[in-house]
Amino acid sequence: MSRFDYSLPYPSQREPVTARNIVATSVPVAATAGLEMLRRGGTAADAAVATAACMTVVEPTTNGLGGDAFALVHDGNGPVQGFNGSGRSPAGLDVAAFANERRMPRLGWKPVTVPGGVAMWVDLWRAHGRLPFADLLAPAIDYAENGYLVAPQTAGLWTRAAQSYSARADWSDTFLFDGAPPTAGQLVRLPGHARTLRAIAESEGEAFYRGEIAEAIEKAARAENGFMRASDLAAHETLRVEPIGIDYRGTTLHEIPPNGQGLAALVALGVLRHFEIGDLDPDCPDVLHLQIEAVKLGFADAHRHVADPRFVDVSPAELLAPARLKELADRIDPTKAQSFDAGIPKPGGTILLCTADAEGRCVSLIQSNYTGFGSGVVIPGWGVAMQNRGACFHLAAGHPNQIGPDKRPYHTIIPAMATPTDPNAPAADGLMAFGVMGGFMQPQGHLQVLSRVRDFGQNPQAALDASRFQWMSGLNVSLEPGFDPAVYEVLAQRGHRVKRAENRSVSFGRGQAIHAIKDGWCAGSDLRADGQAVGF
Repeated sequence: MSRFDYSLPYPSQREPVTARNIVATSVPVAATAGLEMLRRGGTAADAAVATAACMTVVEPTTNGLGGDAFALVHDGNGPVQGFNGSGRSPAGLDVAAFANERRMPRLGWKPVTVPGGVAMWVDLWRAHGRLPFADLLAPAIDYAENGYLVAPQTAGLWTRAAQSYSARADWSDTFLFDGAPPTAGQLVRLPGHARTLRAIAESEGEAFYRGEIAEAIEKAARAENGFMRASDLAAHETLRVEPIGIDYRGTTLHEIPPNGQGLAALVALGVLRHFEIGDLDPDCPDVLHLQIEAVKLGFADAHRHVADPRFVDVSPAELLAPARLKELADRIDPTKAQSFDAGIPKPGGTILLCTADAEGRCVSLIQSNYTGFGSGVVIPGWGVAMQNRGACFHLAAGHPNQIGPDKRPYHTIIPAMATPTDPNAPAADGLMAFGVMGGFMQPQGHLQVLSRVRDFGQNPQAALDASRFQWMSGLNVSLEPGFDPAVYEVLAQRGHRVKRAENRSVSFGRGQAIHAIKDGWCAGSDLRADGQAVGF
């Protein structure tokens, strides 16, 4: 047989993975790279960087060296630490160039912001790593140079991306093979990517921000009248941030503060905690209705207030004040769907990975090009696909997230970390590195997964396997198949405009989760992706 049919016509069930050292992400070969670092005595941070580097090679459809990254780290004791690896818009950006735009452009140089992911890898490694930095990138270099076999769902995303990006010669020359996107199981090599990774490994990131790669990025920008300059890359720095958090029934959810949209998940959970749902069926319409309404309120705040932290006009602490969250909860009608002026959530393509080691550390790391391969711009000779994160800026004058020079945009990508609210409680009572990737699904996924674990005692794999809802806008909500038929009917009766999705797909997010247990970890990996959790 020369070629398999890679579709999966039958339901399947994954078991949670239990081990003392674990890596979970959406492509197995990348997860094994992180596991290799743990076997060699590395930390969860070492494993996270190695896995992240591999993911830029083996799933370039959603993330890359030209994108941003965030991470949350629990080092076994002490507070959760946050790393904001988002880049700013070019210092020389001319706002007048957007005067005739009806919406922020997504292709070309206009939406390109400084890639912050590589710098975040380096800073995460310096703070929590143990192995030599170059060792962490070796598996990714090998995959890029000598090739890897494309995973089935990644191949599907690649085919879809070709419809949007193939008109650009720089993209086609890099990511099409004999004029076509790769198929599942096809051997792919990315020599430009390997060259870039090698330069990053040898210089601990310096070549990317202050060397020949930065110079190549400026040259490519100037050729198309883009605003990016080598000086913008040289000025970039990772922000070490204190996560924002909220207690949810004895577990604290930690999120990256603005410019990340984690605020939406925190507000939503702060509202949901006012409703007792633990004795209900997690898949019943009463639970889903309350969760959907809470999500709307969370997005209403996020779309109004999330921006570059220097431009935020209302602090997260004010938005998460207990009295305010109670007022928001009082606005929910348990019998009727409402619109809360939450705007339209943003799409996106992202990868998430989680790692945990036998010494008690865990990491939740997320990185993205924003939409698919990003802007479509690829740096000649280096294979770097530049993100289009600037598309998340507003054009409206006076909004804190209005387009401007030297400014970080609203960010959809958000890692998540949960810890026991009681600092004296054992880690097994609530420590979990997790996340659900995929644009505006991320806060919605955080709420749904954490609620299943905390309210209903589901293990990480079951919490990820469960069918999901996806609030779209206004009263519009999409539901995956798998719910009882009555659920769709009851929600419609309450005023939700319910769309039944044909299948359980990447549009509903792709999650990973690693939860502490007494002597190690229990992990799950989303069935909506190619990945798995691996451990020893």
